[in-house]
Amino acid sequence: MKHTISVLVENQFGTFNRVVTMFSGKGFNVHSLSIGETETAEISRMTIVTEGEEKIIEQVVKQLNRLIDTIKVVDLTAQPRVERELALITIYYQKGNRADIVSVCEIFRGNVVDINNKTITLEITGPPDKIDAAINVLEAYGIKEMARSGTVALKRGEQTKADKKELVQKNNLQV
Repeated sequence: MKHTISVLVENQFGTFNRVVTMFSGKGFNVHSLSIGETETAEISRMTIVTEGEEKIIEQVVKQLNRLIDTIKVVDLTAQPRVERELALITIYYQKGNRADIVSVCEIFRGNVVDINNKTITLEITGPPDKIDAAINVLEAYGIKEMARSGTVALKRGEQTKADKKELVQKNNLQV
């Protein structure tokens, strides 16, 4: 089963490398990994999608918690969450099917971001299963090239100011 793990880390040199080294050293497979600053510049959020049995995922979470710059680790899999990915898909088109490709893009609420005499590039964002579905439909037209971001995810609901303040104080960070 795939698991989506959210990791808050101190935004420090080498943090990303330690996480990747931990995964590769333990033989854990990563399906997707995204990282970026949060609303607090000193904190970055890593969203990791991995696969494994419950015991394996528990081990992953424990290992992540042991890393030096880790602030908080949450397995979001069983929790209400919002997930998004981005896919850029370039397709060769013929005169007769360009409108069909644009129509498929619109069905998935995507955008045409580039077009020339031979190719059309689409941008599609949404949950991973929506991206998968769009790719499956667009494969019939012949995908020339594709780039897909990793998943980003947040727990649904509010993170109160008190929760944020507690995280900042606990980790002696400046806001």
